[in-house]
Amino acid sequence: MPRAIDMHVHVPTASFLDGAIGPYRAAAERFFRTSVPIREMDEVARTYEELDIIGVLLAWDAETATGLPPVTNQEIAEIVRRYPGRFIGFASVDPWKGRRALEELERAITELGLKGAKFHPSLQAFYPHDTRFYPLYEKIAALGVPALFHTGTSGLGAGLPGGAGIKLDYARPIYLDAVAADFPELIIIGAHTGWPWHEELLAIIGHKPNVYMDLSGWSPRYIPATVLDAARRRLSEKMLFGSDYPFITPQRWLADFDALDGFSPEVRHKILYENAARILKLSA
Repeated sequence: MPRAIDMHVHVPTASFLDGAIGPYRAAAERFFRTSVPIREMDEVARTYEELDIIGVLLAWDAETATGLPPVTNQEIAEIVRRYPGRFIGFASVDPWKGRRALEELERAITELGLKGAKFHPSLQAFYPHDTRFYPLYEKIAALGVPALFHTGTSGLGAGLPGGAGIKLDYARPIYLDAVAADFPELIIIGAHTGWPWHEELLAIIGHKPNVYMDLSGWSPRYIPATVLDAARRRLSEKMLFGSDYPFITPQRWLADFDALDGFSPEVRHKILYENAARILKLSA
């Protein structure tokens, strides 16, 4: 059993940093107060192996809204195959691509072996509860894999004029509530605590059994106290470790989490491994 499952890992490759988020990269580095160099996946795999962590790698396709090239599902699948047991892949499809998105989603799961779907509503410029996109959720639910949604603010575009045109409202957690209600069999993960609407996401994960929160995108020392209190106690089974690598390293996240008081060993294990293993069907 590995130490942890990092549910939120972006590939630090040129396809992501120079391609998919190229115009937003410098702003994100300022937002996270870090420099993010391009790295080879061999180095990333060694890091995760040394930490005894499985990383969930995220594909990325916001081509319609941004005009930028995707990090393809094929690329993610090839990385997962190259490092067996070290990574799990989540697919991405552009919701605005209609039938092509549905076909690509099915191919990514059934042929490429990816284990979930990732959406970024603010970069993809869509409201998750818009019923035009319900066929995607029907497909994901039928395939039996979870759907991960970016929620809350974004370092991409932060500080640029007009936020580079990125509208945060698309990523309010409350829009996932309708999806969770209409697709109770679909596992939904709201990423990054949903800040500044984190209490919306807390309400949803407390109300809907099929919705979870990932704690990525923030050092644990900066996660709101209301979220940490819920994670320590009543909602410990609904919380997931995620780093948001390469903007936050798993080493930093885990060290800051270790420094927090009030988490029992059992709760720490749930957040770091057990909850994600259940969602990803790794328990057996």
